[in-house]
Amino acid sequence: MDDKLSHIHHYVPEWYQKRFLEPGCDKLHLLNLHPQTVTLPNGTRFTHNDYRTKPPSKCFYSDDLYMLRFGRLVTDRIERQFFGMVDRRGAIAVDTFSNLKAFDKGFAQTQGNIPPYMGAQRFRTPRGLDWLKQQTGTADHNRTLAIMANTFQQHATMWAEGIWEVVSAKNCTVKFIISDEPVTFYNSRLPPSLNKYPGTEELANLGTRTIFPLGPDSCLIITHLQFTRDPNQNPVTTRINARQYDNVMMYAGNVQFGREIEEDEVLRINLILKMKASRYVAAGKKEWLYPEKHMKRTGWAVLDNDWFLFPNLWKVPFTKAISMGYMDGSSWAADEYGRHPGHPKFQNDQERRDREWVTKELAKRKWAKLRRGKSLSHTYEHGDHIYDQFMNEYLESIAKKR
Repeated sequence: MDDKLSHIHHYVPEWYQKRFLEPGCDKLHLLNLHPQTVTLPNGTRFTHNDYRTKPPSKCFYSDDLYMLRFGRLVTDRIERQFFGMVDRRGAIAVDTFSNLKAFDKGFAQTQGNIPPYMGAQRFRTPRGLDWLKQQTGTADHNRTLAIMANTFQQHATMWAEGIWEVVSAKNCTVKFIISDEPVTFYNSRLPPSLNKYPGTEELANLGTRTIFPLGPDSCLIITHLQFTRDPNQNPVTTRINARQYDNVMMYAGNVQFGREIEEDEVLRINLILKMKASRYVAAGKKEWLYPEKHMKRTGWAVLDNDWFLFPNLWKVPFTKAISMGYMDGSSWAADEYGRHPGHPKFQNDQERRDREWVTKELAKRKWAKLRRGKSLSHTYEHGDHIYDQFMNEYLESIAKKR
């Protein structure tokens, strides 16, 4: 083999891991959820230690994971070129989103780089590659890598259409952890025990939330718009117009940020990450690796029973469609669920909208009562504070009726 080839391939990149290091530390606390048991020639059995401290260079990697082999020809082109480009753009976007405070050009420019990076991260792990092999019916590693490089953006359409919120743990003593599946799906009706390795396609399900820690103090949560309009629907039904590879218009003004979540909520996110991990989780401190030790309830179905994973429902707009024209005379349009002109339901689904208007108003009120006294998120929309006022007036009105 060529000595210039890279053989240590990180399926969770080092730059991402380093974001979770404690100040002044160069090692992460790594927990092996399934430590290997070895049988010696004399019949003695022992299990390797499940906990160690290691630098990011020694965490979340596999030898030659992305190596392409063509007879005697061996190349690490996937590792160097494909992931090199994705990681460069992703690192900038993750850093920008983890520090949302004021609208600027950098935020708007980097928003579009988050879904491609998340897609690559979702499929570059050993589990992601095994999932692709399962879906495509191939055992050939070269073909699987080629499929990944061509299909890694298949989730980007539905992510872009979702409601984005970046929550903060800056005021908590517990911080977010890293999983070997950093882009994690949570659906209250799909516990890990019912979704055996390498898993099934979850994102198309209405109630599936995407959870992606951006660092120890911030986490991106994406919720399907349809679920915010009616959270009482069956979470495992398929969302409207669930699809892949479609042009989507993302509006930066709808991204929510600034909500300071509480310690119990950080623990719940960490538990989700840990339960959905394939083998490894890591953290800046050892005690953060064991969220279940500090929680009263750890049942999968009740982790979001207070709707803490939902964005601020008072700040989710009830739009019907978006359209735009170009200088060359062409145009583009889509309704809130990505259906374009020519689709039989485009601008012709008023009965559903009328129903969703009612269910969304009811959901807003329930969310306000469940989240009373909690930190609230913000958006870049003009007049954002007005929705806080509306919510507080509603809570005051029901308080007076008691």
